[in-house]
Amino acid sequence: MGIILIIDDDAEVRETLLSLTRRMRLNGEALGTLREGIDRLRLGGVDVAFLDVSLPDGNGLSALSEIKALPDSPEVIILTGRGDPDGAELAIQGGVWDYLLKPSPLKDTMLTLERALKYRTGKLGSCAPVALVMEDVVGRSRGMRACFDAVAGAAGSGASVLITGETGTGKELFARTIHMNSARAAKPFVVVDCAALTETLVESTLFGHKKGAFTGADSDRTGLVKLADGGTLFLDEVGEMPLNLQKAFLRVLQERRFRPVGGSQELESDFRLMAATNRNLEQMVMQGAFRSDLFYRLKTISLGLPPLRKRPEDIKPLCVFRVGQLCEQYGQPLKGFDQDVFQVLEGYQWPGNVRELFNVLERAFVAAGTERTLYAMHLPQDVRIKVAKAHLGRGRVAEPVAGAPRPDAQHDSPPVLESTPIAPAGSPSGPGPAAAPSLPAEISWADLPEPLFTQTLKDCKESAEQRYMEILVRRAGGDVPRALEASGLSRSHLYALLKKWGLSIDGSAVGA
Repeated sequence: MGIILIIDDDAEVRETLLSLTRRMRLNGEALGTLREGIDRLRLGGVDVAFLDVSLPDGNGLSALSEIKALPDSPEVIILTGRGDPDGAELAIQGGVWDYLLKPSPLKDTMLTLERALKYRTGKLGSCAPVALVMEDVVGRSRGMRACFDAVAGAAGSGASVLITGETGTGKELFARTIHMNSARAAKPFVVVDCAALTETLVESTLFGHKKGAFTGADSDRTGLVKLADGGTLFLDEVGEMPLNLQKAFLRVLQERRFRPVGGSQELESDFRLMAATNRNLEQMVMQGAFRSDLFYRLKTISLGLPPLRKRPEDIKPLCVFRVGQLCEQYGQPLKGFDQDVFQVLEGYQWPGNVRELFNVLERAFVAAGTERTLYAMHLPQDVRIKVAKAHLGRGRVAEPVAGAPRPDAQHDSPPVLESTPIAPAGSPSGPGPAAAPSLPAEISWADLPEPLFTQTLKDCKESAEQRYMEILVRRAGGDVPRALEASGLSRSHLYALLKKWGLSIDGSAVGA
């Protein structure tokens, strides 16, 4: 067994958990900051990590995605001093093993740790590398790597899969990828476009019909459900399926049996079900627009695809992939990219996601003609205009706040940036009359005071920390809980900083 890592800024908590690991005959290490903890996790060999939420240099919950993306990511047990239902939800969504309140009974903590270790041992023992066929699937971002892991898990199972994501994120492509890597790969992958199903022909389309079943039925027709026999039935945009059909289809899912329109005998079909939607089915269930029993049958395995705007690092490989396809399609030599192309594309929001990106690249490809390099000028004007407007909107200089020092003002000492002050006890929340004025949005290097550049970065940080603590003590007015809430510090860290700068917040000697 490897190492139990404790990441917590409270020395007492670290020592308690280290003592627990020693009693369990386990190897334990303890660190006090988030950055130190992540650096240690990158070295590997950690089986379970106890992770505090409020750390001096960051929020543990915010770092979950980075931790889970590590090649040898540990099981994570969250520690927090405050019960937060939303925090618990985020933690579970982030893949943590458990969410513990401090202080937790040692017996409960030990039981949680034992179960996490048992789970990890079983997972590592059964987890062999899987070589996936990922044709046309491109991505290297953290979000996409998580999707690839989900594809590997779904491919090894025969359970139903529900794929969610915005329009254009590649839901059908991922469904096909799961099918291609499953035991049913040699059998058909049949797509049902639920948005295109008409009320009059829906049953005939899905279940087939016999000759003469209705006007125009000149011959027998095999339905899509039967065509998927042995393979995969993919319900695209399943949220558009009419309610009356949902009930009929639910029976097909339960029994894998159906009767063609005009038929007298039931047929069987052994298919695997996959579905995709860009709608919130859970919300539709609450509104009565989607059957709950069908929803839970669809959602055995859930795969959520991230929008392109949340994974800009995938834009460059997607561009290279798509332009390579276009060059092959049009019989042209491979084209290169000017760096400005990626700068423009990464500044766009992509409401249509990958589908829209591929359309934009094809328009640029056509505009470039026989040129061997794609430039930003080849991109569609509407995309360039939107990016330029967004850039200018972000760069616009805000009007100075009344009373704020102007950029050309002379300073006798470096400017101090204070966070929103704590209102005195009994007063309304928000900035009081002594609130520090805001600085203008942009200040040129020439306008900054010379004393700022006579200190090292470390000295500057120390000065800022001391100034912050002095303001915190003054504004807290002797109320320790108020100071803890405003600063986000743990009690032990707060007192450590008070002792460091020779301050007192409650009238007692610091460090006593």
